[in-house]
Amino acid sequence: MKNVFIIGSKGIPAKYGGFETFVDKLTEKKVSDEIKYHVSCMSHDTSDEFEYNNARCFNVKIKDVGNANAIIYDIQALRMCKKYIEENNLKNCIIYVLACRIGPFLLFYKKQLQKLGIKVFVNPDGHEWKRSKWNYFIRQYWKISERLMIKKADLVVCDSIGIESYIKEEYKKYNPKTIFIAYGADVKENRETNIEKLNAWYNKFNLKNNEYYLIVGRFVPENNYELMIREFMASSSKKDLVIITNVEQNKFYEKLQATTNFKDDNRIKFVGTVYDQELLTNIRENAYGYLHGHEVGGTNPSLLEALATTKLNLLLNVVFNEEVGKDGALYFNKDKGNLAEVIDKADRLTEEEINQLGKKAKNRIVNEYSWESIVEKYEKLFIVD
Repeated sequence: MKNVFIIGSKGIPAKYGGFETFVDKLTEKKVSDEIKYHVSCMSHDTSDEFEYNNARCFNVKIKDVGNANAIIYDIQALRMCKKYIEENNLKNCIIYVLACRIGPFLLFYKKQLQKLGIKVFVNPDGHEWKRSKWNYFIRQYWKISERLMIKKADLVVCDSIGIESYIKEEYKKYNPKTIFIAYGADVKENRETNIEKLNAWYNKFNLKNNEYYLIVGRFVPENNYELMIREFMASSSKKDLVIITNVEQNKFYEKLQATTNFKDDNRIKFVGTVYDQELLTNIRENAYGYLHGHEVGGTNPSLLEALATTKLNLLLNVVFNEEVGKDGALYFNKDKGNLAEVIDKADRLTEEEINQLGKKAKNRIVNEYSWESIVEKYEKLFIVD
């Protein structure tokens, strides 16, 4: 029996987030009887254990200390994994760390883990140290932590070919051992639409089926909201631009308004968040097109969901998006007027052209990113290693 301890996600059952969904799917779709998963779950009020998807889930109780929450959580989870392995005399274990938050601390624990025969796998996620939400000092910490995580990891599991290339080049002096295993998504054909629920949502925001472009993602500058809003406003499209995000009346929102005056364009509609997954899927399926401006890196879950559900996808042409979308999408760059031109072109596509793009997009998911194939690759990795 191979015991695999997964830390770094907020835990399962998944309520939100890419890593949480990944762990949920990894445990839900487990096939091998040779693997036992142990999953850390963030908690503010209990340290109990429970079973979910036949995985042993252990709550890691932490106090709310702001930006340091995730680092403290990962450190405590790592300690709890080590203690459990020692107390139960487990051999040949793997601790799989999601994200590169605890590099300086892994440096301290690595020799202790080696003595216990524990291997450490790391998923570096994307370029967290580039995210504008962090101040200079936090970005510096992220970069240092990433370097130390890569240096001490027994294996680096990259969910993007672009990220794997970056790791090999940026840290070639450490000769890191890497493997590419993508994130996943599901394509469900002939899925029923909850018409009543969808129409109620449409009526709330004065929307019509197949008459809107859609953006779904975190409300942060590096997802290029300003670019997409400005270019959509410059386009001749008669459709709406629906933005599903955790928008609040914050500085970024006010800056966007100041630079684009989007409130003067009644096509631009911020509609808040949608946590009902059935409704969100129906919204995706019935959109005319999807805009994706993420550029920080990694295989983005919202992009996979878009390719699995929306026929027409317009993606920022960075390597992380192109490797996923291939010929199943249209691409835009940051040049002034380029996206507006792509949108106008998209509006003129025939139904047959849109259907062909949708078919190619779904084939990308089925052939390269299905959860079944992703889980199979992970199980082979954990058992063989």
